[in-house]
Amino acid sequence: MILIYIQDAENPEINSALGNVLLYVFLACMTIIMLVKFYAFIESFYAIKRNKPFFLNTMFFKKELSNRQLSILKNEFEFYSKLNKNEQAVFRHRLATFINSKEFVGREGLRVDNEMKTLISATAIMLTFGFRDYLIELIDTVIIYPKVYYSKLNETYHKGETNPQLRTIVFSWEDFKKGYHIGDDNLNLGIHEFGHAIHLNAFGKSDISSEIFRNGFNDLTSYLQDHKAVRDNLTASKYFRAYAYTNQFEFFAVLLENFIETPDRFKAQFPDLYGYMKQILNFNFAGY
Repeated sequence: MILIYIQDAENPEINSALGNVLLYVFLACMTIIMLVKFYAFIESFYAIKRNKPFFLNTMFFKKELSNRQLSILKNEFEFYSKLNKNEQAVFRHRLATFINSKEFVGREGLRVDNEMKTLISATAIMLTFGFRDYLIELIDTVIIYPKVYYSKLNETYHKGETNPQLRTIVFSWEDFKKGYHIGDDNLNLGIHEFGHAIHLNAFGKSDISSEIFRNGFNDLTSYLQDHKAVRDNLTASKYFRAYAYTNQFEFFAVLLENFIETPDRFKAQFPDLYGYMKQILNFNFAGY
């Protein structure tokens, strides 16, 4: 129970009016909270049935890229060219927002430039393009090394890593670029590491996009557990590299590389798995 009490002995009318105003404000706030909770419940139910949110995009204050960033996006990021004009406008807004929301840090003397910011961020936006909450809030900082770097944590050389404790994602720029140089070998450092970040983020958040991801991933896991023949075909086909079978995080990250780089082959060989990946990512554009 909440009691609202204001005393003004000399002005009882003011006392009564202020009390009524505060009571109305309180009731209005409670009504809004209840409506928001009701909306979240209905959308969650809808997401379970349809594997997508009520709405995907909001652009109240549309952001645009610099001329240099836009030039890089158009010339070096093929996925963008496959989108229709409305989707491209959303992509540009999301990309500009992502770039502005993260800190980019160069290591070993590397100077972070527009190409690095644009291509790394565009990879994240591509993978979360079916999400309403697309900023991967688990990550605050993008660290970029010129090439493979030595990690003191496990005393070995890395090409990239995702560190949720430090809220960072790390790339060797040389290897990041190499991932896009050959676009159909299912080896892409940017996609792989952002796959980890998206996976970890979805299992730590309660937004509708994370809920859809978790539901889809759990459906995928159950499907594989119930179909031994499919599991045997996966390993026998050698379509997915052996690293995929290290754990569930590597499995998803490798599937994501294949899904983005060779979708036609993926769909032809493993149509059910392909369908689950579309469900997990709400990926219904650019020909996928």
